[in-house]
This record gives sequence, structure tokens and C-alpha cells, in this order.
Amino acid sequence: MPKIKLTKNELKNQRDALKRFERYLPTLQLKKQQLQLEVRQARERLRELDEENERVLAEHSADLALFATLDPAAPPLATVTEWRVKSLNIAGAEVPAFAGLDFEVPERDLFVSPIWEDTAAELLKQQTETRLRRQLLVEQLACIEEELRTVTQRVNLFEKVKIPGAQENIRRINIYIGDQQTNSVGRSKIAKAKCQSREVVEPQP
Repeated sequence: MPKIKLTKNELKNQRDALKRFERYLPTLQLKKQQLQLEVRQARERLRELDEENERVLAEHSADLALFATLDPAAPPLATVTEWRVKSLNIAGAEVPAFAGLDFEVPERDLFVSPIWEDTAAELLKQQTETRLRRQLLVEQLACIEEELRTVTQRVNLFEKVKIPGAQENIRRINIYIGDQQTNSVGRSKIAKAKCQSREVVEPQP
């Protein structure tokens, strides 16, 4: 334990510090709870997105088989032209969030192109958006978990180090000051007793 001054000024400093720690700790604990909730919700959104994607792929399993017949030299069915990301503040953590996605779909000769290419283009757009949304959700979850780790470390620091340390310092200083006061009273009594004994022994003029 670090050495402290056993004085009344230091006692005041330690008491003031303890008040600050005890006032700040509930704020940290609340933030920790909020971040824990956000982590659970982000994981749930990720799970729901994966389940929805699996459902869509299952529904279009027959269409997916047709994709293999596409001409590799043909233009892509859809191309991403812009991917927009915004920043959100979640319980003090800045995280990326999906804002929008723009596609360019080339014109096709309807007399030559197979009719299922329209469905394929929509499915491709949907899958691309899902993949990008999932990527951002994973990044979002990582940011929130990192903030949660930082806040948890601070909560532990206050609960296990700062507050107990200040309480122990206050206890030590109080004991020391109490001992000093007791010793001072004892010395005063001894000095008074000596003075009284001298008055008795010394002859009066």
C-alpha cells in the first residue's frame, strides 16, 4: 500500500477522494449495464440476420441452381455504386451502422435474357446488402464489447482498489490521530501530576 501522510489534511483529502469515487461508481455501473444490454441486442440482431438470410436462400434454392448457367463473360447482374455508413453513439461507444446501398443494374435484352435473371438480380442485391449489413453488425459488436471491457476495468478499479484503498487510508489516519490524541492527553496528565507533586514537596515562602 502506498505511503500516505498521517495528518488531518491528508484525512480530508482521502475523505474527499472517497466521496468522488462513490459518486462516480454508480455512473460507471449504469454504463456497464447499458453496454451489456447492447451487446446482447447486437448478438440477437446478428442471429436474426443470419436466420433470415438462411430462410431467403432456402426459398430461392432452385433459382440459385440456375445461376451456374450464367455466361461468365456477361456483365454483372448488379453492381454496388455507393455504400453509405453512418456513426451511432451507443452508451458512449461510437459504432458504424448501415445507412444505405445503391446499385447499378445494366439494361438487358428482354428477348434474349432468360426471365429468371430479374429474380437473380434482386437476390444478388439482397445478398449483397445482407453481407454488408452483417459486416457492420460484427464491427458494431466489436466496438461495444471493447467499450464494455474498458468500463468493466474501471468499475473493478473503483470497487476493488480506489474505494477500499481510500477507506483503509482513512482508517489508518484515524487510528494514528486517535493514538496521538490519547498520548497527548496522557502526557498532559503526567505533566500535571508532576507539577502538583512539586507544589506539595516544595516549601511555601
